[in-house]
Amino acid sequence: MSWPPTRAAGLERLEAFLPHAGDRYRRLRNFDFGADDRTNVSGLSPYLRCRLVREDEVLAAVLGRFAPSTAEKFIQEVYWRSYWKGWLEHHPSVWPDYLEQVRSLLAEAAADDALALRYHAATAGETGIAVFDAWARELTGTGYLHNHARMWFASIWIFTLKLPWQLGADFFLRHLLDGDPASNTLSWRWVAGLHTPGKHYLARPDNIGRFAARRVELSGADGLELLDTAASALEEQAAPPRIVPDWPSATLPAGGGRVGLLLGEDDLDLDLGVRPVAVAALPGAPRSPLPTGDAAAAFTAGAIDDALTRGRQRWGLGRADLLSLRAEDALAWARRESLDAVVACYAPVGPGADARARVRALLAQAGVPVHEVLRSHDRDAWPRATRGFFRLKKHIPALLGRLSR
Repeated sequence: MSWPPTRAAGLERLEAFLPHAGDRYRRLRNFDFGADDRTNVSGLSPYLRCRLVREDEVLAAVLGRFAPSTAEKFIQEVYWRSYWKGWLEHHPSVWPDYLEQVRSLLAEAAADDALALRYHAATAGETGIAVFDAWARELTGTGYLHNHARMWFASIWIFTLKLPWQLGADFFLRHLLDGDPASNTLSWRWVAGLHTPGKHYLARPDNIGRFAARRVELSGADGLELLDTAASALEEQAAPPRIVPDWPSATLPAGGGRVGLLLGEDDLDLDLGVRPVAVAALPGAPRSPLPTGDAAAAFTAGAIDDALTRGRQRWGLGRADLLSLRAEDALAWARRESLDAVVACYAPVGPGADARARVRALLAQAGVPVHEVLRSHDRDAWPRATRGFFRLKKHIPALLGRLSR
């Protein structure tokens, strides 16, 4: 499976998957058939990650073919992504704390030869647990892993290899095409037993043998007997504090004036209710102290380029700009284009928001306000992501009824 980083490719992937989004997806979604057979899943996550294709578009397309009850499992998977983002919005300290922990643990590994060797073996696919090693090589080579494989991998990393979960989450975030700060960080915390205290996920040989039989056939079963199936959940001193998010209103610039559209890697959809005179994209801050993997970096760069190209063509612009992470370059863009205001989609907690905060502050000082728009899908789902997923799940029928707004 390949992922051309364009909206057109994402829409083609959606169209190809639609006939399978009902009962077939329900029956087969948990099976990892190997890197050469992904016909049982949608493969849409890289496109949803940066909104080359939006969640509401996917949901509307599925509901145009299936009743909600028939496509229930796939619909829930879409809302899991919204749940993770919303939960992190309510607990934003998790993100900077995680980044600091990664930096500290990388420094610790640099000074501890034993930890460094174990860490290298896991990331290089040299642990002796054959199926785990195959997943590690697939991740670094392709930028993708089946969702069930991600759970097994994280569990083995934490409970069998006894490696810090933060370094595993960092490894994923650096290499996944769909590396999402919320979904990735919080999923690792969930496997470890931190997201829902005491409830962790243990990889078991029989479960892997059942749902990844083809994978085991290809890689061999060596090392599966080493899995720790009796490990206890991890613990932390205190649960992350919850805040009441201050999300923006949907207010756009009133009256005339020159408006610029500022895109970010979290949301590359052009429809924000404005006709801009200039378009630019702001990359997110680094997702790790270590370099991003080649496949993930290429996909993100290609997706941004696709969005800028679409913006230039849609509004007949002579150019569209890729900004650097220096806030001063965004100010120079606004001045060159004589902008009176900038419109941007709201950047959720993560590298995109980290980069946006510096730009917003500098533009405000220069008298160029940044109007951030929270999409209706997020505005409806995120407030219901305060605790476990099932609190959001019970609202899914009502949320689906609001899609046509």
